Amino acid sequence: MRISRRALLASAAGAILPRSIGAADTADRSRMIVHSPQPEDIEMPLDGFTEWITPVDRFFVRTHTYMPTVKLSEWSLKIDGKVDRAMTITMDDLKRLPRVELVAVLECAGNGRSFYQPRVAGTQWAFGSVGNGRWAGARLRDVLQKAGVQDSAKEILFDGADVPLGKMPDFQRSITRAKALHPDTLLAYEMNGGPLPMEHGFPLRVIAPGWASDSWVKWLQHIEVLDREFDGFWMKSAYRHPTQPVAPGTAVDPAAMVPVTNLNVKSVIASPNDWAKPGIVRVQGAEWSNASPVNKVEVSTDAGKTWRPAKLGGPKTQYGWRLWQLDWRAMQGQYTLMARTTNEAGQTQPLEQAWNPSGYLWNVAQPRTITISNQAPVSDGPAGGPPEQPPAAYKTACFGCHDEHMMEQQRLSRARWDAELNKMIRWGAPLKDEDRESVLNYLSGRFK
Repeated sequence: MRISRRALLASAAGAILPRSIGAADTADRSRMIVHSPQPEDIEMPLDGFTEWITPVDRFFVRTHTYMPTVKLSEWSLKIDGKVDRAMTITMDDLKRLPRVELVAVLECAGNGRSFYQPRVAGTQWAFGSVGNGRWAGARLRDVLQKAGVQDSAKEILFDGADVPLGKMPDFQRSITRAKALHPDTLLAYEMNGGPLPMEHGFPLRVIAPGWASDSWVKWLQHIEVLDREFDGFWMKSAYRHPTQPVAPGTAVDPAAMVPVTNLNVKSVIASPNDWAKPGIVRVQGAEWSNASPVNKVEVSTDAGKTWRPAKLGGPKTQYGWRLWQLDWRAMQGQYTLMARTTNEAGQTQPLEQAWNPSGYLWNVAQPRTITISNQAPVSDGPAGGPPEQPPAAYKTACFGCHDEHMMEQQRLSRARWDAELNKMIRWGAPLKDEDRESVLNYLSGRFK
């Protein structure tokens, strides 16, 4: 619904500071799940699914690189390629165009990756790499019309101010001409009523509502209109999914997959957690979809044997999520809760998850075990002894781009760690041949 490495190179790219950024403008790390502090990968906990608009300080953050800094006075947006008039525009130029505001879910394609079995590499998101935001800016269509999109145009390519780490390919993503010219696709300079925070792409990011966040390019500074499909790494090799079911654990050639675009229909149970007292227990959460709005959610308290409709709340928008709740009279015992959502197009959450070799688009109606008892269960606490000491080459090879947060969350097989090492060496990790085996042994033994 429309509502009216290189850290040095990164700093040299110039900074965009909208104003002094206070605690209210950035994610509150004390209330978030930190998967990686640098580059920042920060997840919203389950209690965030009880708010209709996700506050900025509770909004997840996903970055492939270190966050760029650019001065707004030096920033501009370049538009070229298959256009009649190549041009460069400023923020003032953008704000002269009609302002459009809409509510839309922003969800990382990898949200839920940690639940895939066997495990796949990448940030191990659980439920919360998603948020429901209020975005405002100019229509991308209006900007492209000023430049004059030529009839040969097929895709629109976006590039931000972020700088690749090591030999990592530059993060560039393209969307189809049809999506670019849709009236709800925006170039946003506001989030939740204020300027975009730096971590969310200040001063300008793409808003591709109904699509996964990999297409919502941040720190936008260049738009190129192409007469072909873009063949860069982040379109041809990354953010792709199979077109037909494959067996779990199957490696799929990227050429046999297609780019991630539409989100899947999905719901999350925010509460209760794993324990509640007997009596009336409120089961609640949020549900969302793609360009087809959600229209119902059903809840099961017996592992999917029977289902009851939940009550929907909050405003209904085309791209935003809706809150839901169900009051359940619970007796003592152990139960398996599930929630499944259906949208107006008839798409429903599956009870079994289709495999994706990169861990994208997880949307199964996920079982949650809860104990109903007058007494809370007692935790046994952490187990295990002191960690094994890493080889010297481990930190040299791995800590140039991130810290140990990234390794700790993986839990990969030796074969998958071997493949990850190969990728990181291609991207510039300084690992000598004679040290490779010791690093692989440590990774596959310590983080499995």
